[in-house]
Amino acid sequence: MGEAAAAGWTLHLNRPDGGLLPSQKLRQGVALVLEEEGVQDGELSITFLEDDPIRELNRRYLNHDWVPDVLSFPLHQDGYPLHGDIYVGLGQAARQATEHGVPLEEELVRLSVHGVLHVLGYDHPEDMASRRASSLYRIQERVVRKIFSGDGLTGGDPR
Repeated sequence: MGEAAAAGWTLHLNRPDGGLLPSQKLRQGVALVLEEEGVQDGELSITFLEDDPIRELNRRYLNHDWVPDVLSFPLHQDGYPLHGDIYVGLGQAARQATEHGVPLEEELVRLSVHGVLHVLGYDHPEDMASRRASSLYRIQERVVRKIFSGDGLTGGDPR
């Protein structure tokens, strides 16, 4: 559906059902994370799936029988360019956006950034209180604030 290349890395955005994506905001979010993390080259694919296909991936590859919001698969080894596949659950993103009172576009960017951070090796605890204090979540929310505050890639750190 969409492809962006910058600074030696490539981003593929895919939505098999042919629906629209907030491509510019998604690219900005990924670019900001990669820039902040010093990633010079690599390739990422982010695919946006409905509930049944993402649940099947979760069941097949992680032995979890539920609809996730995001799945991340790092495909690179240490010392090699970044490479990974990320899957975002459209239905779950929509439910979470409604639950948290944010636009779907924002939640899609949040989940994409979350997936990129997992591909980069960030992780978080499972319990929600500790999860929100993790580095992954702090970076994720800072990036989302920058993208949706109008600062984009040139704004100051809103922490």
